[in-house]
Amino acid sequence: MTKITPTHRRLRVALWTAAIAAAVVLAGFAMMRPGHIPSHQVVYRGDADIRSEFTLINHDGQTVTQDDYKGRWQLVFFGFTHCPDICPTTLAYMGSVLDKLGSEADQVAPLFVTVDPERDTPEVLKDYVANFHPQLIGLTGSTAQVAAAADAFKVYHEKLSNETAPDGYMMAHAGHIYLMAPDGRFDAVFLESAQPVEEMAEQISMRIAKEKRNH
Repeated sequence: MTKITPTHRRLRVALWTAAIAAAVVLAGFAMMRPGHIPSHQVVYRGDADIRSEFTLINHDGQTVTQDDYKGRWQLVFFGFTHCPDICPTTLAYMGSVLDKLGSEADQVAPLFVTVDPERDTPEVLKDYVANFHPQLIGLTGSTAQVAAAADAFKVYHEKLSNETAPDGYMMAHAGHIYLMAPDGRFDAVFLESAQPVEEMAEQISMRIAKEKRNH
């Protein structure tokens, strides 16, 4: 039987607390809009104070900002390469969504932002994201740059001591996938476990088509 240490307990509490808080906030985004989308579709929209604002370093070692992805839909997920389950599962899911989008995937910038810049260098991220999809972009930076990006996206993350983990710590973090419009506005948020790949790809495809019609 696996021994549940106080550290494990704190990690679980932190993750559950973040998940519950996020669920309440996201439900609020949906309820604020008349005729909001039914909750079973697991898509929330609204004018939340979530912004695509960052100065980071991509996995090729180049400094980038949100302007480098202007004109493309941004699919943004925060995590770290030592993550045992949520991150690899979610990144594989994002890769499948990109495959399902086909040629429309060129209009999407899939961004994986590390919350563990101490270990996740550009070189580490480059090798890591290549395991999931060739279009995935890994982003890192200084501790301050990553913190600023996480704050702009309202992403919970916390470094927790863990004697059994590599380097003696783990990163607790939220597991949401943000969809940002081509002008950088928040559009929707998803969870990997909430809808099939086909449904999320369809949601993105519909938005791409609508944006084209409006322009």
